[in-house]
This record gives sequence, structure tokens and C-alpha cells, in this order.
Amino acid sequence: MIIKKIKLTIKNPKMVSFVQALLPYFLLNVLKKGMGYYPILVISTLVSCVFSSESNFAHNGVTAHRGNSEDFPENTIPAFKSALSLGVDWIELDIFKTKDGQIVVTHDANTSRVSDTDLQIEEKSYEALKSIDVAHDFRIRKKLSLKECPPESMPLLSEIIHLIMEQNKTRLSIQPKSNCVKEAIDIIKKLNAEAWVGFNDGSLSKMKEVKKEVNTIPVFWDRPADSDIDEDIKIALKEGFESIVINQVGVTKAKVDKVHKAGIEAGAWTVNDPETMKTLLGMGVDRIYTDDPRALFKILEEK
Repeated sequence: MIIKKIKLTIKNPKMVSFVQALLPYFLLNVLKKGMGYYPILVISTLVSCVFSSESNFAHNGVTAHRGNSEDFPENTIPAFKSALSLGVDWIELDIFKTKDGQIVVTHDANTSRVSDTDLQIEEKSYEALKSIDVAHDFRIRKKLSLKECPPESMPLLSEIIHLIMEQNKTRLSIQPKSNCVKEAIDIIKKLNAEAWVGFNDGSLSKMKEVKKEVNTIPVFWDRPADSDIDEDIKIALKEGFESIVINQVGVTKAKVDKVHKAGIEAGAWTVNDPETMKTLLGMGVDRIYTDDPRALFKILEEK
């Protein structure tokens, strides 16, 4: 009999539970029919099955803030697609709940900053919000034509999760701007997207809610510049938060060292100046949130 050890690598996290469910059935057949039924292969203890969903994701410390919002309108599908093409390891976006209970991707409580119309997100249906051109402000600021920067609609969170799940390098960090953590988690569970997502925010209660709902989802806890880092570390360890992300103005090497000593990732938000990026990386910062991921990648390549 030839006994061979197999290493099975599953790149798509959705396949993990499927394979795990099949293994007992397969092993039962081996036991019932004998090893002669499988003359070459031995499964289970003689098989190493490695589910590498985590290891397949990129780990470069580049979080595209609202997508690649330097080159495309923030929180839009083109901005997210561009960030994916650049190869960032995380894309950050913001969510609100509409009047009819839809979870939409947008940063502000109203549409006035990004469009030429002022609508309150929580007072309007998704149908009403969908007609707003959220690329308007970007087009004006960048002096672009309609052809160069076409109108964009406010996307649903579910649309962006579907987009993210088409690949296995980049993950999605969700910032709940209203009290909609439970609704967002429900969407994630329905789509079996737990492996592709994380959450970030400065609200302790919201981030605790994430961990209560699905403990394995990573949390990037946003902290202000003047926050007490010792207290932050104590809370992060207690709640199981994976990362502390400090406002760039308040980042010091001493703080970064303390965060690292606690076994937590140290991040900084939101950094667009190349020289500041270099300074923060020199302090040992693991993750930088930026509107300009292309610029950050250039600096990382020069290191």
C-alpha cells in the first residue's frame, strides 16, 4: 500500500465549511471499505488539511480610506474597484441606515457635501437616495467633465461585500456611522462574508457589539490624538480588539511601542502627506489609513 500525505489548501474561505462538512463522510467510507478502496491516499491523520483563508489575504498595512478616494469619488464603486486593483489589504467604508432599513455606503448624515442636493440619509428611502449624484463634489473639485467623471449612485453595503468577495487578497473594514451594527452583521452573515470583513470606529459600544455578534471579526478601534493610550490598551485587550488606530497627530514612537508590547497592531488615520507617512512608518506604525493608497505604496516600495 502506498501512503501519501496530502496538503489541501483552500483559497476561498466559503469553501472551508463545505470541506469540513465532507471530511467526516469521506473518513467513514475509508473505515468501512478499508484502505484498499483508496490505494494511494490516506485521509485525516495522514492528511494535512490547511484552510488558508487568513494567510491568503494581503498584509501590507495599506487601508484605502473610503476606497481610492484620491483618484475617484469617495465611497463609490469606482473608488473601491481602484483600491482592489492597487492591492491594498483593507478598504475602509462608512455606512448609514436609510428610512426603509437599507444599509448604504456614505460618510455623512446628509448628502450635501458630496452632491448638489441636501437629503438626510435616515429620513429618505434608498430609492430616493439612489438618484443623487454622489460624484458631484469630486467632479467640481478636480475640474473634471461628466465624461471624465460620470455620475455615481450611493451603493448598498451588500453590493460592496459582493465585490470584495470576488477576490481573496483585500478585505473590507466597515465604519458604522449610525446605530446599524446589527443590521450590517446580519448582511455579512447572510452572505457568509465573515472572513472578508472587519469593523472600525471610535465608539467603544459599537465595537463591543461587533465582537458580541461575531467574535472572530477584526476590530480596528479608532482613537483620538489625546486619548490615554494605557487605558486604550487595557480596554482593547479586555474586549479582544486586534488594532488601535490613532489620529496621526497623536502618534508617537512611545505609544506605538506600548501597543506592540501588548500584542496589538498600531495604526494611524487619516494620512495623505508622503513625509508624514514616512515618519509614521519610521515609528513602527503597522497600518496607515489614507485617501491616497498609490502614494503610500510608492513609499513602501522605496523602503
